[in-house]
Amino acid sequence: MKKKVSLVERYAIEKVKAKRLAVKMTPGQLSRRLGIDSSFVAHVESDNYMDKYNLNHLNAIAIILQCSIKEFIPRSPLVDENTKYIFR
Repeated sequence: MKKKVSLVERYAIEKVKAKRLAVKMTPGQLSRRLGIDSSFVAHVESDNYMDKYNLNHLNAIAIILQCSIKEFIPRSPLVDENTKYIFR
């Protein structure tokens, strides 16, 4: 089953993955450091699972990877045809 992720969720997932790879940490290692199931990060990064990061995950990941949580959040809103809320 393909998971549906928004642009902002995909942005965060890719930023976490890039930061994780930069410090040579495996998905399992990051999952264990988060104190959750060892396959969680691999599931988030895969299109085959519904797992996603929430703000608490991103905050903990920022602590673990010694960076700002802002690195995982885009500077400007991301909008595509699937964006549910558009204010005009």
